[in-house]
Amino acid sequence: QVQLVESGGGMVQPGGSLRLSCAASGSDFSIGRVGWFRQVPGKQRELVATISSGGSTNYEDSVKGRFTISRDNAKKTVYLQMNSLKPEDTAVYYCNANIRLSDSAHFDNYWGQGTQVTVSS
Repeated sequence: QVQLVESGGGMVQPGGSLRLSCAASGSDFSIGRVGWFRQVPGKQRELVATISSGGSTNYEDSVKGRFTISRDNAKKTVYLQMNSLKPEDTAVYYCNANIRLSDSAHFDNYWGQGTQVTVSS
């Protein structure tokens, strides 16, 4: 069984920074593409950033130049460094990963439980 656990959320003033972590726990699995999503009440969950197994990254336009996604494969952890935070970045942030168990021939999609980020003065 694999679980994704996010951490690092909190409250920060505009212009501040936070680093979110998404750690995969379990055994005998490999992680493919990972994405960070965010959601505010009443709106659809939106994709913020992705990173492939090889390290290629993509970002939603509003976070380009401010957010950086990275991964540490040895620690089975993906990070989202968020700088120059704005009030409109306030949301619950979710980690999503494609994971293949060692006894499986395909990848399954997993979600974390989410972590709240609040940007307010």
